[in-house]
Amino acid sequence: MYARRDVLKALSAVPLSTILASPELAKAAASTLSTVELTLSDGAPVRGSLALPENKPSSSVLLIHEWWGLNDQIRSVAAEFAKAGYAALAVDLYGGQVATTPEKAREYMGQVNGARARETLASWIKWLKEHQETNQKIGTIGWCFGGGWSLNASIGSEVDATVIYYGNVTRPVPELAKLSGPVQGHFATKDKWINQKMVSGFEKNMKEAGRPDPEVYWYEADHAFANPSGGRYDQEDAQLAWTRTQAFLKKNLG
Repeated sequence: MYARRDVLKALSAVPLSTILASPELAKAAASTLSTVELTLSDGAPVRGSLALPENKPSSSVLLIHEWWGLNDQIRSVAAEFAKAGYAALAVDLYGGQVATTPEKAREYMGQVNGARARETLASWIKWLKEHQETNQKIGTIGWCFGGGWSLNASIGSEVDATVIYYGNVTRPVPELAKLSGPVQGHFATKDKWINQKMVSGFEKNMKEAGRPDPEVYWYEADHAFANPSGGRYDQEDAQLAWTRTQAFLKKNLG
């Protein structure tokens, strides 16, 4: 307990971008989280990493990892959310596997069972809402692979806010009609996959579904521009996106 407190104190003044760019600092921040577990309907356990704020009860944020898996960088972001006053749970959709090469990331992403992932996310949302140190307010956030699953999670469960970083947003109108809260998206003009055509279709379908216009932002950057550990990192745009994310969640989660 004291070791964690000391680590948190030492990292409190370090910018998130600096932590994410340093494997050593990211590992230190990740070490402050607790491993939590629940059981799915088939009896299989799933695990996540939880960071709790000092002031409780608090609103919650569910974090969904990139195609790399639940690594120290994503746990570090959860720790940052806890510093901002949220109960932050970083889920694991890869069963403990973490990729270090694009080839492995693609392999692990391809192995994800959609139905099982949906149950996992719905179960964690329920778990967070029922946690003794949280209130009923909850938001989801994800990057890349996790960006699309942030949207899926919010379609499958009642949440108060959804944040998507360059994730697949192609969804039919009936699914989008199930959304209960506002959506914020961060996209990159140089992204060849999550592109203007896809996002425009999403905005059109949201309108047809009778949902409020999503809060969409475009950046003169490439896919994964918010990840300091990658080669496409854009510090200025990443910081702007993070500031907008914090404002959006504060507005909708309190």
